[in-house]
Amino acid sequence: MAKIFTDEDDALLAELGVEPEVKRSGGRSAREERIIAGFEEVQRFVDEKGHVPRHSEDGDIFERLYAVRLDRLREQAECRELCLPLDRQGLLHGSLDHLTVPDEDLDDDALLAELGIEAEAPAITELRHVRSSAERKAADEVANRETCANFDRFKPLFEQVQRELDTGMRETRPFELKAEIEKGRFFIVGGQKAYVAEKGEVTLTDQGRTDARLRVIFDNGTESNMLMRSLQRALNKDEAGRRITDPVAGPLFSGQVDQDDQASGTIYVLRSKSDHPMVATNRELVHKIGVTSNDVHQRIKGAHLQTTYLMADVELIATYKLYNLSRSKLEALIHRIFGSVRLDIQILDRFGRPVVPEEWFMVPFFVIDEAVEKIKDGTITNYVYDPSKAALVERCAN
Repeated sequence: MAKIFTDEDDALLAELGVEPEVKRSGGRSAREERIIAGFEEVQRFVDEKGHVPRHSEDGDIFERLYAVRLDRLREQAECRELCLPLDRQGLLHGSLDHLTVPDEDLDDDALLAELGIEAEAPAITELRHVRSSAERKAADEVANRETCANFDRFKPLFEQVQRELDTGMRETRPFELKAEIEKGRFFIVGGQKAYVAEKGEVTLTDQGRTDARLRVIFDNGTESNMLMRSLQRALNKDEAGRRITDPVAGPLFSGQVDQDDQASGTIYVLRSKSDHPMVATNRELVHKIGVTSNDVHQRIKGAHLQTTYLMADVELIATYKLYNLSRSKLEALIHRIFGSVRLDIQILDRFGRPVVPEEWFMVPFFVIDEAVEKIKDGTITNYVYDPSKAALVERCAN
């Protein structure tokens, strides 16, 4: 037998985003279908995020709206009874004692204000319209871009940032705070790098929150004059949204060590005493460049028994002490610079098995020393090694 909904029921259902409608013959009413659809949206959220939607002032707008919706579904016996057969995640069995439900007397604009959403004209009169409106707005803020007329000015910045990401001078980290959005900062949103080229005067919204107009340049040659809060929402909503850290400040390592600096390891340069024809012919050019956290002299003991040292004794040419650095990233950087002249040589180990050693390069020592100096002052990403000139040369602009 079909249930009869009172005016009070209709008002409560309206808060769930459904409208009173007559029951369709032979099935559920449109209202019941919408209740179920709303519940299924909450279920999809739980599937994707791995937790029930939470009431959190710092949380995603839609998560807070789903939390309100779930609270209402739990409260209303009719809604709970309708959705219970579909409740594969046990969402409707939660306790009602600790629900954080907005005041029943709040109108929709006040409810949205509590959720941190600004009501815009025309006024939002039904909670069920909030999600689609907010989604369209968020999409428009990112998609409503125009061609950047002077992108040639910004293109080298994006190229430099990519090189610094490749070498470990910059990193990507999850976006956390609106305060991170400042002029000169880089972000990743919607799969594109975004550069905050300009930031206007900071103002207060009607809800007392800070905001500012930004000029954001994207690496595909477009730009957008979006609000700071709009970029914040886009980054929060994008699971792959990231901020790009600033490059490492100051020299990577130097002779002056501060009291709080932590030793990271040592770059070492070796020359082989092997009688292998290729090594013997190019002894002044063949160098091993490595990074270690251990004592270098201790590390090279017994070199003649290890294929990594070409099964021969070695000569220690130079060492450079590292501070506050990732050894693996620095080693990868050095090997990338000289990757084009990596020594292609095969050595037999003690058991007669062929091994191709790594970290050996056909490069003059003075070039290695110059590369270390450029790593120190942070300019190495502007250079590549040119074997034909036996020198570091500036990268050509693409």
